[in-house]
Amino acid sequence: MLGWLKTNAATARDKLASEVTKFKNREFMDAVVAGCALVSAADGDISAEEKLKMTGYIQNSQELKVFDLKDVIKSFQDVCSKFEFDYQIGKAEALKTIAKIRKKEDAARLLVRVCCAIGGADGSFDEKEQAMCRLICNELGLNPANFDL
Repeated sequence: MLGWLKTNAATARDKLASEVTKFKNREFMDAVVAGCALVSAADGDISAEEKLKMTGYIQNSQELKVFDLKDVIKSFQDVCSKFEFDYQIGKAEALKTIAKIRKKEDAARLLVRVCCAIGGADGSFDEKEQAMCRLICNELGLNPANFDL
């Protein structure tokens, strides 16, 4: 009986820790997804390579792998649907989501690096994608020159 109680308590504790981590990092996940969508939409086409790069990053990120990939994809589709409805509304909403991590410099810098990687995922990091990354830097209060932008 005591062994069963210890095992179940440990399992419950681990599950709770995972849920807390999800909650704590949800803001960062949403910001990364919004940034990826912004950069992906910059050239007018969200390519399969860009989508794969984003999902690969999420799956391998220590901070974000606690999220179910279905949640990440749903968040990405939600952001993209706003762009499809109206590009300017989508852009404004994505920037608003990104701005939530402005005071978390490490997270903000990581977000910009991910966005740059997404921009180059299709083999070409064009001027429109770079300009979007510069806009993201400005939204986060970061110097675009620190990212070779």
